[in-house]
Amino acid sequence: MNKYLLATLLGLSLMSTSALALTLTEARQQGRVGETLNGYLAPVAQDKETLALVKSINDARSESYQQLADSNNLPVDEVAKMAGKKLVARAQPGEYVKGLNGKWLKK
Repeated sequence: MNKYLLATLLGLSLMSTSALALTLTEARQQGRVGETLNGYLAPVAQDKETLALVKSINDARSESYQQLADSNNLPVDEVAKMAGKKLVARAQPGEYVKGLNGKWLKK
């Protein structure tokens, strides 16, 4: 069951954001956003476009985490943290992740 859950979480992180002017891939490559261990995207840059993207992605993740938590009888924060660990681990070189100390690190 955990493999299915993790595969679903990773799939959600790759959701298309083509409707937005800035895509998640672009934002990551430009160093405007980074992954956190809590399972949510965080802005590195504070411009309006980046903040809108982060809100949109995090709203979708929150909904998905809740659905997965409900279907697997787990607390939603546990689901989010499992996803966060995977998202941070798979960040590409040059992308930002937030460390345990709360500081941004460039992979």
